[in-house]
Amino acid sequence: MMYLTMGVITTSIYLKQKIYEREPDMTQYIYIASPMRLPSGSYGSNPVSAEQPNVYRNELDFTHLYFENNYDSHSKQRFSYSPHFTYKHQVAAFSNHIPLPYQLKGTAEQDKCLSILYTYLEEAIQQCGVVEYFTSLNGEEDLPLLKKRTIQWPDVKKPYDLVIDDREFWEITLWN
Repeated sequence: MMYLTMGVITTSIYLKQKIYEREPDMTQYIYIASPMRLPSGSYGSNPVSAEQPNVYRNELDFTHLYFENNYDSHSKQRFSYSPHFTYKHQVAAFSNHIPLPYQLKGTAEQDKCLSILYTYLEEAIQQCGVVEYFTSLNGEEDLPLLKKRTIQWPDVKKPYDLVIDDREFWEITLWN
């Protein structure tokens, strides 16, 4: 039985590398762009107290998303995370718990991160009417898109609807 399991894992890794042509330890990022400023900062962490902001009861309490904006305070200029974006206000986030479709496991950490992402996007769309949503491996943001879609926010019914493929790009609008 262990031999079969190992074979499945080996085959799975081989297929992932062949399909996605990547190293297995590269970081997958989520990027969001908007015509209006997007909030940055940490969302979802739950430390034991304000006096102990780096202490958590368990991994789920530590699980969070940090959205970093595209403003370089040193040069005092905005930069673009990807040439695919049409809007200047952008944020980036990464988490090992935001899966690609083949990584979907339905863990509590994935549930939490996808729920945070869903709420973040919902608030941004309500404020701006449109956002661009994109995922890519770090360093591959400039490569050609593999999928591009325009969708309406009411069609995104639940957080797991936000699980997209590598180098997939969505323009999400509030309405038609």
